[in-house]
Amino acid sequence: MSTEKKSTKRGRKEPPVILITNDDSVTAPGIRHLAEAVKDLGKVVIVAPDKPQSGMGHAITIGSPLRLHPVKLIDGVEAWSCSGTPVDCVKMAVDKVLHRKPDICLSGINHGANHSINVIYSGTMSAAIEASIENIPSIGFSLLDLSLEADFTGARTYARKIVESILARKADKHLCLNVNIPAVDESLIRGIRVCRQAYAKYEEDFNERLDPGGKKYYWLTGKFVNFDKGRDTDVWALQHNFVSVVPVQFDLTNHAMMERIGKTYKW
Repeated sequence: MSTEKKSTKRGRKEPPVILITNDDSVTAPGIRHLAEAVKDLGKVVIVAPDKPQSGMGHAITIGSPLRLHPVKLIDGVEAWSCSGTPVDCVKMAVDKVLHRKPDICLSGINHGANHSINVIYSGTMSAAIEASIENIPSIGFSLLDLSLEADFTGARTYARKIVESILARKADKHLCLNVNIPAVDESLIRGIRVCRQAYAKYEEDFNERLDPGGKKYYWLTGKFVNFDKGRDTDVWALQHNFVSVVPVQFDLTNHAMMERIGKTYKW
């Protein structure tokens, strides 16, 4: 090899490694749409659960073995199915698949909302937060449509736009964004809003039913109630057809309350 070619090879910038996971399972349409939207921005590797894991939060597997199996999803994209949770997938990807930390971790595109209080329960966002804990910039994407036949056109466009902008500059190693996309035609999306998490929650109920043997069982139901009328929240943005972007963090310390408690209680 000539000196010129060696020099060119040494000077060539390696493409960023993009880890993609989710909580809807490796076969869910959303993860394929996300991978296809960003696959030319770097080396994409998928490690995702082998079954749906919605609502798993930050759960990890400690009492049973984990298994990884290669799967064929998209031409030119390495993909693995993992028997664990979304958080397990991130851990396994770093330690057993990539053998290094990726340059960015993407989670989603989730089928259904992860705005407001949903971030606490979400497997999608827990995977992104786990990456952030490991000093990997991360983004969780969710489309406000639970249907497997959902139209991901707008979600793909905005996911790519956001990922491209993050990769274009050095991101904070703990960057973690919770991105939600309204379920409307792409032409109706009004842009992107950086927001705070709205104060909202579920008013829940457990429907009591009887199984064929006459024994009681319960089914969780409820409705989402927004108590926050601010125009700077993710709920407001989504209701007005904006893509909401909420920066989140894994430090759950209430710093204002810490100071107040320190002054109020003499322990």
